[in-house]
Amino acid sequence: MPPGISIGVVGGGAAAVCLIDALARTEGDPGSLTVFEPSPHLWRGRAYQVDSETLRVNATPDDMSVRAGDLGHFERWLETRDRVTGVASGVDRLSGARFAPRPQYGEYLEESAYAALGELRRRGWRVDIIGEAVTSAARLPNQVLLRTGPGQSRAFDYVVLSVGGDSPKDVYGLGGTPGFVGDPYPVAGALDDIGENEHVAVIGSGLTAVDIVLSLAARGHQGPVSLLSRRGVLPGVRQRPVHFALRHVTPERIRTTARDRSELAVEDVAAVLRAEFRDAGADLDAVVEEIIRVDLEDPVDRLRRQIEEVDSPQMGMRILQRAVPEAGPDVWPLLREEDKVQILRAHYRTIMSLCCPMPPSSASVLLELVQAGQLEMFSGLLDIVPGEEGGFDVLAADGTEFRADRVISAVNASEGRIPTGALSLVTSLVEARAVARHPHGGLHLARATSRLTSNGRPDPRLYGLGNIAAGALFFTFGIPSLVDRSQDIVHAILEHSSTVEAVRQEATAVAA
Repeated sequence: MPPGISIGVVGGGAAAVCLIDALARTEGDPGSLTVFEPSPHLWRGRAYQVDSETLRVNATPDDMSVRAGDLGHFERWLETRDRVTGVASGVDRLSGARFAPRPQYGEYLEESAYAALGELRRRGWRVDIIGEAVTSAARLPNQVLLRTGPGQSRAFDYVVLSVGGDSPKDVYGLGGTPGFVGDPYPVAGALDDIGENEHVAVIGSGLTAVDIVLSLAARGHQGPVSLLSRRGVLPGVRQRPVHFALRHVTPERIRTTARDRSELAVEDVAAVLRAEFRDAGADLDAVVEEIIRVDLEDPVDRLRRQIEEVDSPQMGMRILQRAVPEAGPDVWPLLREEDKVQILRAHYRTIMSLCCPMPPSSASVLLELVQAGQLEMFSGLLDIVPGEEGGFDVLAADGTEFRADRVISAVNASEGRIPTGALSLVTSLVEARAVARHPHGGLHLARATSRLTSNGRPDPRLYGLGNIAAGALFFTFGIPSLVDRSQDIVHAILEHSSTVEAVRQEATAVAA
């Protein structure tokens, strides 16, 4: 094994790609890198696996680059692909922006990962990819031991947990019932046996539900489709991109605001937001109204209105969609606990629906299906039970009852919920008091370094990346957030290893 540090990464999805690319861009002595990923979707995760080209990413290329400081990295990759294929796919017909097919983005992740691994190998790093799940871990004096099975273990100087999210929840206990689809991905296989005239009920109304509806429409499905959820809130509609830079809602400004106090109130954050909106000539009250009216406005009316506002010159929503992912991880740890609880209870889903919007052309297809009478949206879903003679009986809060032939779950797992496949690993670390569960989901970690903490003490050997940090950082799953946190982690690892090496050399010199 080459000299230098050893790093173990648990999880081989998009977050790991961002981390590996960040590591490959640094200088220093070679070491060893081991990635553990048991699924067949190495580097792609659930979201970007090989699937229908109907599925689109919901952000423009500059927000999808895995390379820190290079917003054009993915866009250049797309341009190269376009020249080879002769086709520029994913251009939105309403906004002119590009929302690449998700399988294409998966190709980009794969190529970026292997390019970064190639660079590490060129510099003398040893790289291993282990297609097994890590089942438990132990904290040694100066290392972390990862176990993948009976008698199989490896020790590392540093370990990063990037275990991703979980599969959809089976809220109504329909697993195993004929006609029920518990996981819609890949849609190319999950929807294959649905008859073109069958009534399909989709549990959920978020981005996954939109994927299902668009996929059914692309297949020529003729039967009715019902979106069922407790609130009936669709993702927002992304407006035409406008390039701008935040001036006030920045990590630096937030840290300055919090410099002389132990915590921030919502009013402190609102003051910074007001300054941002004022300088941009934007209407903060309009954005607040958008958040408040979500549960009051008919979802179809809201969909139609937001499509009409795709070309709006107003910058309010664009500022919100930039500020939450960029500054959210810095603001959240500083907020008073009572403010966090209120935001999570009253506004979290709404904020996420607005900050993770769908492409305008996707929204347009939904509206066309509604106007054609094929798509209906129901809020206040009470229950779904298997019918006595097949199919499913659906009951909504307004008394609406109907029979569906098929039911598909699009209910995403709670953000920050430890995925089932990583539960035994996390439990072993919690029981050893090496890490601690966060009351709002995931694990406690230090904002500046992403080091996992126990009893408030950050561990320089253990790190969390992605959804596992949801409770601590609020917004963790967007690619820009993963890129930023990856930079933090790589910097923290290299800084700590340099300090350890300096201490070792000093001790050697003294002993001599």
